[in-house]
Amino acid sequence: MQDEHAAEPDNTAVRTALWRALHVQADAPPHVFEDEVGLKLVAPSDDWHNRPDMSSFTKPFRAAILARARFIEDLVEEQVSRGVGQYVLLGAGLDSFAQRKPELASQLRVFELDQPESQEWKRQRLMAAGFGIADHLRLVPVDFEAGDNWLERLVASGFDVKRPAVVTSTGVSMYLTREAIVATLRQIASLASGSTLVMSFLCPFEMLDPDIRVGVERAAEGARASGTPWISFFKPDEIMALARGAGFKQVQHVSAAALAKRYFAGRTDSLRPPNNSEELLVATA
Repeated sequence: MQDEHAAEPDNTAVRTALWRALHVQADAPPHVFEDEVGLKLVAPSDDWHNRPDMSSFTKPFRAAILARARFIEDLVEEQVSRGVGQYVLLGAGLDSFAQRKPELASQLRVFELDQPESQEWKRQRLMAAGFGIADHLRLVPVDFEAGDNWLERLVASGFDVKRPAVVTSTGVSMYLTREAIVATLRQIASLASGSTLVMSFLCPFEMLDPDIRVGVERAAEGARASGTPWISFFKPDEIMALARGAGFKQVQHVSAAALAKRYFAGRTDSLRPPNNSEELLVATA
């Protein structure tokens, strides 16, 4: 029997999964995004709703997680309709696209890249929870911290560099050096023409709305204390310039304000992503 406790997922991945489930269980419909698969994988204690990071104080950040997830999956569906057949998640965490949307996912080859220990934990939990590993899903262990070449590992797992793909990297860039981000952008820009990248990035603290700045600073302090400090922040024009310099043909900034207008209009429960916090870069090779 496999030891399900041999490794544990990243704390950020767990929090993201629980926020997605909390939206379904605590927020009024219509739901922006429906995902309780991560909750089943984490299998927290019954009082998980009372965790400090599930409090009402974190509501704007939960909304930001929901907004980016919804945007990405809408984009993936659009790209599939155009014939794109590969979807790559860098730092996949507890993403559950392959389990929640099997009909759409089966039209793709889905590659989830993450740290080996976290990836093994997820593999074991998927099996134990009865989801299994679908034929179109590839769990690709990559030791980013040790400098593994993620693109080589991706190709070795069946990725076709001659065919376009959707590549996502969310909640990752703040942990990387500027040099590492540029290197990643160049690698993705070199993929087949028509490939699309969605990357989230953090704006400098001085751009934050006053009512959420304290929360973001607390999160930054927590990341630093856990040994994973946030080291990279970008203004939208800066990250777009890096993407153009890396070789992308089309570059776009999708703001949290635009996502709020698209997905949260008409809500009366104050659920809304904060402006100028974690924004999205969308770039096409």
